[in-house]
Amino acid sequence: MPPRKHKNKKKHHQHQAQQQQQASPMQSSNKSSPTKMEGNIESCDSTSKQLPFRIEKSTVLGRYVVANRDLKAGELLITEEPLAIGPCVSADAVCLGCYMPVELQSAQYRCSACKWPMCGPQCRGLHQPTGHTAQECELLRTQKLGEALEAIRDKPDLVKNYYELILIVRIFLIKQNAPEIYAEILQMESHSELRKSNTELWQYYEQNVVQRLQRDWGMAALTVDEIHTICGILDVNCFEIGQNSAKARCLYRSAFLLAHDCCPNTAHTDDPQSYAIILRTSRAIRKDEGITLSYAYTLQGTLKRREFMHAGKLFWCCCQRCADPKELGTDCSALLCPKCKSGSVRSVEPLNQSAAWSCDRCDYTLKSTEIVKLLDTINMNLENIDAHNIPGLEGFLKKYERVLGPNHYLLLSAKYSLCQIYGRIEGYLLHTMPLENVEKKENYCRHFLSIINVLEPGLTRLRGLILYELHGAIMMRSQRLMMTGGISEAEFKRNIKEVIKCLQESRDILLLEPIGSSEQEMGAAAAGALAEMGVK
Repeated sequence: MPPRKHKNKKKHHQHQAQQQQQASPMQSSNKSSPTKMEGNIESCDSTSKQLPFRIEKSTVLGRYVVANRDLKAGELLITEEPLAIGPCVSADAVCLGCYMPVELQSAQYRCSACKWPMCGPQCRGLHQPTGHTAQECELLRTQKLGEALEAIRDKPDLVKNYYELILIVRIFLIKQNAPEIYAEILQMESHSELRKSNTELWQYYEQNVVQRLQRDWGMAALTVDEIHTICGILDVNCFEIGQNSAKARCLYRSAFLLAHDCCPNTAHTDDPQSYAIILRTSRAIRKDEGITLSYAYTLQGTLKRREFMHAGKLFWCCCQRCADPKELGTDCSALLCPKCKSGSVRSVEPLNQSAAWSCDRCDYTLKSTEIVKLLDTINMNLENIDAHNIPGLEGFLKKYERVLGPNHYLLLSAKYSLCQIYGRIEGYLLHTMPLENVEKKENYCRHFLSIINVLEPGLTRLRGLILYELHGAIMMRSQRLMMTGGISEAEFKRNIKEVIKCLQESRDILLLEPIGSSEQEMGAAAAGALAEMGVK
């Protein structure tokens, strides 16, 4: 049961294809490039000392994965291409071949046969098994679904429904052409009984997926139960992936078996060419310890993380972080008490979504519904600020630092954006902006890093990115102060040692990212900077 992958969101969280017939949207990819790992996960057992992990079963977790031996940070656990891939559930239109953003306006290029929006006639995913296959194209053409999408382009909810159906259709094409792969997919958890008991959820899929597929998409032969089962499997097991603006969701053969933890011990990324998932240990893992990843965005508070996981995965997380009112000491959900002005307001029972929130120094309390309303309002205000608007983000921090605790995840989200854009946009370039802004960038990086070191410790992408940003701020501040006599030569040398340490760790983390990704390019830049300094 895997997570959605959280890259940098739009706001603040952030070749000529060969024309060939394809038997199945996925069949060629999986037969030619099978799962790569240190041993087949299905054959692992407690006596297989050479294998990195094995499958265990429990009544609480179902199937899950544990370490078969002591594992070092950075060990490769799984590399596997998707069994199925398709657009994310979103009103943001994407190319069916490569999953890059496209427009729904009439000027947008469309597939010459089915009229569905595509990035262009040279899309690398056209008639490819991980993209827009000939069989899919024929179905969309026959049912005139490209024209239907054109007619609803100004209705985001309907557009979202259309893109949601693409991956479901692809899985039923797999059923026709690669039944052995379809059988693997059916082995994944669907939580069908739980979904049936959730009337609102069941009705959503009945109206927007089942009826639409049978009535409008030429799939009347499918049964209601099998459509609902596939919907459940996708909700529970899909990974959201994407590099360089592309976004897709995938089912993988083995990666879904990892259990969830809000402070995971693995990190995963994806290859921008093959869409393979690459999963590594982010820290050392002891023998027999569970191997985990996070289903939710780690930089959210407990209330919102648990709500997200229950809505999509149908379980309430009870991990160590969720059970701790102070979230492993980070306190990234606490509010400032508006009554006594000195206390912190936290949930009195974080594993209960309905529990009251109270001040630790006075009798002030709030209902959980009031907390949700407040958080939604503040989050909306943050999302309405352009991610490159430095004055807007600084104004947000100034306004809400009187409401939210200093480590609150919404303040951290704004600071993360500022860490990245101070020094990188016109008017705020690192070499020309005032020393005050250089110091702000450094302080934001240090603060953000102190939280990430707890919530995503080790060889994690976020740490690598922030360490790279931090090195630039320290270097620039030190050079300017040295030129004006603001620091001693000894202090300057100490700062340079810290710069080198930041670059080395950033390089070691980000060079683990796939070639072609922006993170890997940043890792290469860190390596280049170290080489110029004569440091390994």
